[in-house]
Amino acid sequence: MSRFIDLSVAIESGLPSDPPLMIPKIMYVDHALGAESMKAFYPGLTASDLPKGQGWALEVMEISTHAGTHMDAPWHYHPTQDGGKPALTIDQFPLEWGVGDGVMLDFSAFPDGYNITVEDVQSKLREAGYALKPGDIFLAQSGAAPYWGTAEYLVKGCGFSRSATLWILEQGVHVVGTDGWSWDRPLPFQAEEFARTKDASLIWEGHFAGIEKGYFQIEKLTHLDRLPSTGFRFYCFPVKIKGASAGWIRAVAEIL
Repeated sequence: MSRFIDLSVAIESGLPSDPPLMIPKIMYVDHALGAESMKAFYPGLTASDLPKGQGWALEVMEISTHAGTHMDAPWHYHPTQDGGKPALTIDQFPLEWGVGDGVMLDFSAFPDGYNITVEDVQSKLREAGYALKPGDIFLAQSGAAPYWGTAEYLVKGCGFSRSATLWILEQGVHVVGTDGWSWDRPLPFQAEEFARTKDASLIWEGHFAGIEKGYFQIEKLTHLDRLPSTGFRFYCFPVKIKGASAGWIRAVAEIL
């Protein structure tokens, strides 16, 4: 019998899980306030007309498409992909890519800010006794997950270099994911190295790999430590937002 594991964090109001501009804001309209708002739809309505005087509940949100567990589309990285083709937006996500055999590798022993190499990925795959195949969905523990909900989360964990990203994609993978804030290593580590070396190739290199080979990436996953390296199906369908660079997902693993 299959067992399902929820790999998505909840979207919470005011949680310091993003830069200030991107932190979600949620206004909760409870049942009492809902009863008042229902009067606009039902002229002459009074509280006594409603079950125990209670109306509907709803929420109004101010939120980035990159809040919570979400999927980035190639449009997030650049206007083009795959040698100049128009970059796909999140509403153009191929549905057949939303289900696949999952592969979860643990890179959390690497230090914060570490840039994962092709050799690192290949070594972890050898340890798991697995070779990537077309259609697999590649997931990574970065070391950031224990810090979710704190300001430290933004600077915790390791991330993927351009070369490692492209190598994974060349195996036929279209969707990747991490429990970190970004598929790249935390931006302050990139910024420090760029300031020191003036090497522009370091800037957002994992994301910018999508200019050469378009792919979709999931960020802010949780509970990856509850998964085996292989032997599970992964489901990840994004909310359909017209022309958007990202969309929220409910990421779920089915242990087979």
